[in-house]
Amino acid sequence: MRIGELSERTGTPRRLLRYYEEQGLIVAARTPNGYRDYDDRFVDRVLQIRGLLDAGLPTRIIKQILPCLDKPRTIYFPDATPEMISTLEHERDRMTDRIACLIRNRDAIGAYLDAVLSYDGGPGAGSGAPGTDRERAGHEEPAGR
Repeated sequence: MRIGELSERTGTPRRLLRYYEEQGLIVAARTPNGYRDYDDRFVDRVLQIRGLLDAGLPTRIIKQILPCLDKPRTIYFPDATPEMISTLEHERDRMTDRIACLIRNRDAIGAYLDAVLSYDGGPGAGSGAPGTDRERAGHEEPAGR
């Protein structure tokens, strides 16, 4: 597929796909007329790259771990420098913290949603309109409102 189709299928701008190629994250074959030609497997690869970038990993680290995501896996242990290992550990820990935060937020939203859905005040409950929960809770509106 040409770069335009890969761009459409992944929602990734063409310029960004060219950048991924410059960084060695993807490799396009070239047609006789010089057009880039991408295999279908690059749809998943580009989505993986975008996910890793969104998670905060730099392209130099992504380039090193991409082979680990392939099936069958090809891992080059000589590339595992102490700096890379430290960076990966830091990024893993940061992702773990983000996941924990997302779980807390999801649970809080779920608890709030459960409370809203189980409240038997009926339609209009929680709106602050006369006859709703504000009055039942002992809150009175000032005269003239």
